[in-house]
Amino acid sequence: MGGWGVDGLRQCRQAAGGLLLGYRARMNDEFATTKPVRVWDLPTRLFHWALVLCVTGSVLTAKLGGNATVWHLRLGYAALALLMFRLLWGVVGGRWSRFSSFVVGPAALWRYLRGRPAPGDHFEVGHSPLGALSVLAMLVWLLAQVGSGLIADDEIATTGPLAHLVSTDLSLAWTGYHKGLGQWGFYALVGLHVAAILFYRWRKKRDLITPMLLGDKQLAADVPAARDNWATRLWALALLAACGVAVAALVKLSSA
Repeated sequence: MGGWGVDGLRQCRQAAGGLLLGYRARMNDEFATTKPVRVWDLPTRLFHWALVLCVTGSVLTAKLGGNATVWHLRLGYAALALLMFRLLWGVVGGRWSRFSSFVVGPAALWRYLRGRPAPGDHFEVGHSPLGALSVLAMLVWLLAQVGSGLIADDEIATTGPLAHLVSTDLSLAWTGYHKGLGQWGFYALVGLHVAAILFYRWRKKRDLITPMLLGDKQLAADVPAARDNWATRLWALALLAACGVAVAALVKLSSA
């Protein structure tokens, strides 16, 4: 038994060593054929995290009520400016931030779901086809939530800046949406978003958070990088400033 145990232990060590060498070889092969590729440009990353802060602050100030409601409105205006910017940036921004790079048709979606990408499909680069649907749903839902807030009236102390431009019945109907379906539907979308991030991290071993912080992903060497230089960033800043001015002008309609 003692001799058999020594031989068995030696065989186990050899097997483990072989597995480790195989793993290292695969990792070396992967990094030999891949490189860090800029996927998310700085404006896209700043938009993402700024929106997270605005939405989080807006939810907290709504729950606090009282004097905090003033900040609820201000954060809503900031969120609207950010959403307007993202819509524009989805047309003129970095390669992988553009809607044309990740919003696909039914055929491409079916290929993705079947795990059979065609040549030229870049499902692993930016947003996946399912991720794209999540992004679009989030943008549309947030726009509806902010828009309903602009014409809402709680009949107590807070009135949206554009409430006077619509009928009382319409304002109250959208107030109900803002506090009910709009709010809880958004929470559900956030929950799905977080669940997807965790699923990719634990089951698919893909980190979605770090690229949204640092901008780069380890990808095939032939994947084109997003444009992300100072000229691009200044252009994004000008667009954001224009969106801020447009929102400020919209809010001023309350005194018109």
